[in-house]
Amino acid sequence: MSRDDRDASTDGAHRGGEQARAAAEAVARRSYGKLVAFLAARTRDVAAAEDALSEAFAAALADWPLSGCPANPEGWLLTVARRKVIDMYRGQRRDEHAGDELRVLGFGLEEGSAGGEVPAIPDQRLALVFACAHPAIEANIRAPLILQVVMGLDAKRIASAFLMSPAAMGKRLVRAKEKIRQAGIPFRVPEREELGERLDTVLGAIYGAFAEGWTDLAGTDGARRDLAEEAIFLCRVVTELLPGEPEALGLLALMLHAEARRRARRDSHGEYVPLAEQDFALWDTAMIAEAEAFLRRASGMGSIGRYQLEAALQSAHVHRRRAGVANWEEVVQLYDALMAVVAGSPVVAVNRALAIAELHGAGPGLAAMQEVAGDPRLTEYQPYWAARAELLARAGARGEARAAYEMAIGLERDAAVRRWLQQRQAALTDRTES
Repeated sequence: MSRDDRDASTDGAHRGGEQARAAAEAVARRSYGKLVAFLAARTRDVAAAEDALSEAFAAALADWPLSGCPANPEGWLLTVARRKVIDMYRGQRRDEHAGDELRVLGFGLEEGSAGGEVPAIPDQRLALVFACAHPAIEANIRAPLILQVVMGLDAKRIASAFLMSPAAMGKRLVRAKEKIRQAGIPFRVPEREELGERLDTVLGAIYGAFAEGWTDLAGTDGARRDLAEEAIFLCRVVTELLPGEPEALGLLALMLHAEARRRARRDSHGEYVPLAEQDFALWDTAMIAEAEAFLRRASGMGSIGRYQLEAALQSAHVHRRRAGVANWEEVVQLYDALMAVVAGSPVVAVNRALAIAELHGAGPGLAAMQEVAGDPRLTEYQPYWAARAELLARAGARGEARAAYEMAIGLERDAAVRRWLQQRQAALTDRTES
C-alpha cells in the first residue's frame, strides 16, 4: 500500500470515527433516558442499567466506524445493553433459577442480532422520573438524580451546578440508586389518587434544576446552561406524556418565559441588566409565543396552580414592557392568588411587596415586606436584602438602605450583579452627600 493509500485509509478511519461519535452523541441526547428507563424498569437496578448502556455505547464507538452506523441505532444499543445486563446477572446468579428470573425480567435468553431489528422501544422515561422522585428518596437529591438518570448528565456537571464537590454528589447519587434497588421502588406512573403529590415532587425537582441553571446570567457556565436546557427538555417530556396536567404546562410556560430573556440579562460589556431596563428586542419572541400558548392551554383546563400563576406573572411583565402600560394592579392580584396557593412563601411575599410598592408607593411596600421580615429563611436570601434596600432608598431611609445593600452585596455570588448593587449603593451615598 502506498503512502497516499495509507493516508487516505487513515483519513477515512478518522472520518468514520468522527461520524460514529457524532451518531452516538445524537442517540445519547435523544434516547439516553428512554433506554435507561427501559432497562431499569426490568432490572429494578438503575446503576446496572446505566453500566450496561455505557458499555453498549463503548461497543458502538468501536464497531460503528468499521461497519457503519446501523439503521436503528437505538435498537442496536438496546440489544447490546440487554446482553450486558444478562451477562452481569448470570455472573451474579449461577443457580438454576437465574434463567427463569431473566425471563420474568423481560429479557429472555435469546442472543438475537445487534443489527437493531427489535420492536419499538416503549418510552418509560416518565415512570423512571417518578421512581427518582419517590418519597423514599431524599428530597434534596431528587433533582440531581433525575438529571443524571433521565438526562444523562454526569455527576461533575451536576455537582458544579448545585455547588457541591463531584465526589460528594457522586456518593449521594450512588446511595439514591441503591435506595431504589433495595426498596423495590416501582417504575410506573402513579395511580390518579397518588399522582398529585408525586407530580408536585417531579415538577419541583425540574423547577429547582432550572433555577440553578438560571443563576448563570451570562450563559457562560456550560454546566448551568445545560441544566436549564435539560430542565426545559424534561418538562416537555412530562407534558407530552401527561398532556392533561395543567401545572406541567404552566411550569413549561414559566421556564420558557424566563429563558426567552437570557440574552437581555447582560449588556455588551457583560454587566447585569435588571428586567425593568432590558432591551426587549433581545427577547426570544418565538419562545415567548410558545410560552403563551402553553399558558393558554393550561388555563383552559379549569384548575389553577402555582406554576400557572407564576407563568401568568411572567406574561404580565412581558406585556407591560412591550405595551409600555403599567399593569401593577393585575400583578398584585396575581401575587395575592399565588400567596393563597403557596401560603407561607417568603419569596413570594417579597416579590408581592415590590409590586405593591410600584402600585401604592414605598411605604405600603415596606409594610407588606415587614410581615415576613422575621422569617429566618430570609436571613441569607440576597433578593430580600436587595429589595429591602431599594424600598428603603425610595422611602428616604438612606442609612438603613445602605446597610441593606451591604448585606445584599455580601450575599451575592455573581460578580456582575454585585457590581450593580455596589453602583446602587454608591449612587445612594452620592445623593446623601449632595
